[in-house]
Amino acid sequence: MRRRTKIVATLGPGTDPKDPSENEYQALDGIIEAGVDVARINFSHGTHGEHERRVEAVRNRARAHGRQVGVLADLMGPKIRIGGFRSGSVVLKEGDGFALDASMGGEDGEQHDGTRERVGISYKNLPQDVARGDILLLDDGRIELWVEEVAGPEIRTQVRMGGELTNKKGINRKGGGLSAPALTDKDRADIRAAAAMQADYLAVSFPRTAADVHEARELFRQAGGRGGVVAKIERAEALDALEEIIAAADAVMIARGDLGVEVGDAELPALQKQIIRLAREMNRVTITATQMMESMIEHQIPTRAEVFDVANAVLDGTDAVMLSAETAAGKYPAAAVAAMDRICLSAERQRVARISDHRINTEFTRIDEAVAMATMYAANHLGVKAIAALTESGSTCLWMSRISSGIPIYALTSHVDTRRKVTLYRGVYPVSFEPATTNHAEVNQEAVDELVRRGAVRDGDLVIITKGDLMGVMGGTNAMKIIRVGEAPSPAIQE
Repeated sequence: MRRRTKIVATLGPGTDPKDPSENEYQALDGIIEAGVDVARINFSHGTHGEHERRVEAVRNRARAHGRQVGVLADLMGPKIRIGGFRSGSVVLKEGDGFALDASMGGEDGEQHDGTRERVGISYKNLPQDVARGDILLLDDGRIELWVEEVAGPEIRTQVRMGGELTNKKGINRKGGGLSAPALTDKDRADIRAAAAMQADYLAVSFPRTAADVHEARELFRQAGGRGGVVAKIERAEALDALEEIIAAADAVMIARGDLGVEVGDAELPALQKQIIRLAREMNRVTITATQMMESMIEHQIPTRAEVFDVANAVLDGTDAVMLSAETAAGKYPAAAVAAMDRICLSAERQRVARISDHRINTEFTRIDEAVAMATMYAANHLGVKAIAALTESGSTCLWMSRISSGIPIYALTSHVDTRRKVTLYRGVYPVSFEPATTNHAEVNQEAVDELVRRGAVRDGDLVIITKGDLMGVMGGTNAMKIIRVGEAPSPAIQE
């Protein structure tokens, strides 16, 4: 049984060579061998040069392992942060007065001149976005401030929940509503860098509306990027435009950190299920992210709660689960990927993860979409061992992957962009395939031979092949054929 849920792992110092002067990629090889499907680069940290080296390295090492690994470039977005403290940190106590001062720290809030009484902020319009009675949450909700008054550039607050506060921690307003635009000048520069790296996906942080997603896609295309766009659901107000945002994107990421801070952590489980269900109904890909196995930053095994979290995301129907600091900065990146791999596999054995009535009563508007749905219905009821989808764009594979099933879908394509794109689709596996002929019967046999060579099927197994009459045409899939491996087709019914 092959794992169907995809694993996204973040690259960083934890996956870099120990000695930059040597081409030694033990950690990177480790996560590839453990089964990573998509490598994430996080523009919130590091330089363009560092990210370029990591992308080049992961593609080279994946090729050496005979694997296809996609690349997701994740924009920082308008992360609103405090500045720094003279002593590196302060301890705030319940009842203390504490001010967030937009006049401190220059335009970027980078100066470290904060004290126990006040600190600078990176977003200078924050005083215009808050009023008396608002709750501001710092450091992922660990510090809670009640706004007493706004006086010019200064937000005067009372500490409701205290603790240690260190440099450059994030700020959220409970309930959302901050006006910072989704794309910053840094994001625009990072989009150009992502296009130059030929990123397969671009993740847009903190979109509020579909327009934010459309703008990012347009900038990505203008810079030469051909990959898909991922909308990160992490603002409370994004929930009011959820369908429009999902429709505008190719995939959505349930970014549970900032989203949980803004809406409250108790709301997250139901929201996760709602977003995954809606995205699947709209034929979009989903990534479940944030703190999935955070204990593995320091430890070699996950907590039982983390095991349940990953398994539940799989049972909810997510396409991918994501590791952040666990691989980017953790001590055991390969172990984290391996643990996620075995948890996903176990969850996928449950019946709920292998049956589906998705779109059973829906009228289809495209021939290729109808073929995809008919293929999955036949495969799930006929004991088919594998599906070979000859595809140009990967769309047929995406539609098939919306149907819960234990049957592997192989995306046979000559296009490297398509092979990288499908690395994020649940239950879809990329295969480099360049048929030597245009004769349909011979192409079918070549496709079956490729699956046999890979050990996916053997004599006597049933395989479904989907393709178009005109190979090489995008969106041209119009046929499905059921073949029993090892049996020659009758001359009377050869295509």
